[in-house]
Amino acid sequence: MRVNRERSHVLVLPEDKANRQLANGFLRDQAVSTRSIQVLEEAGGWHEVVARFISDHVALMNRYPGRSMILLIDFDGDVSRVNLVKTQIPEALRERVYVLGALNEPEDLKSAGLGSYETIGLAMARDCREDTDRTWGHEQLKHNAAELERLRGRVRPVLFPSA
Repeated sequence: MRVNRERSHVLVLPEDKANRQLANGFLRDQAVSTRSIQVLEEAGGWHEVVARFISDHVALMNRYPGRSMILLIDFDGDVSRVNLVKTQIPEALRERVYVLGALNEPEDLKSAGLGSYETIGLAMARDCREDTDRTWGHEQLKHNAAELERLRGRVRPVLFPSA
């Protein structure tokens, strides 16, 4: 489903299929306004996420001030990657772009017994809606705390309007 570009909305740009499945699981939460979020096709690597964001989305974000973007990447054990990615985001857009992902890769979440990617994504949505960190507090996800705090302030009302 496509979002209404004239209203506040969120686009999710996943690195790979596993990240896309996490995002699709997030959409399964009954309280998510699916008219306010769209998961895009996977980019094929975190470098590609950044390149595609710059080439395909910067101009449109300038055009649509209600648009927020989540760049969903693997950190491959490097928590400083968030800062590296942020330096490539134009200053005027940084408050509306969020860089999230597993510390290593989503496969580690699955092997930790958290369930399928979609089950994990659904649990992440519940955490966002309920302002908890049962799933987001996991060892593979807790490095996202600062980004989540920013995201919850701006994006949660868009995705969970009745919460």
